[in-house]
Amino acid sequence: MPLKCDIITQERLVFSEDVDMVMARGVDGEMAILPNHAPLITALDFGEVRVRRMSADEGFAVGGGVLQVSHNRVIILADSAERSDEIDVARAEEARRRAEKMVAEGAPADPAALAALEAAIKRAQIRTKVGARRGYRKPSGYGGDNPGG
Repeated sequence: MPLKCDIITQERLVFSEDVDMVMARGVDGEMAILPNHAPLITALDFGEVRVRRMSADEGFAVGGGVLQVSHNRVIILADSAERSDEIDVARAEEARRRAEKMVAEGAPADPAALAALEAAIKRAQIRTKVGARRGYRKPSGYGGDNPGG
């Protein structure tokens, strides 16, 4: 019996298919969801969500959100999410370097601005990891759904 898995952001439906397993990083650590899993709601950390179908994995870079499991259905409402084949690794690395440079030049006094920079670094690191693992690079200049990298 497969799981129905939906990965959704405010902008779009990123993924919606039947899968054999969902692996994600919750705020309390890694988890694997198999068919007939107990109902669950948990916050997601920045990390990779992997779905397995017929022994093949597909990865997604997820920038936080919520994961819900109920009745063999996994719904991920993500703050941001990209399929591994959508990630421009060079662009993600450049976004990370820019954010790290801004922090190194002097951390913003505003806690919200510092938190935003730290989140940008985490997101870029995850995008780089997920994109590089799949060995896929989009051509330079690809706009995607986040012009900021």
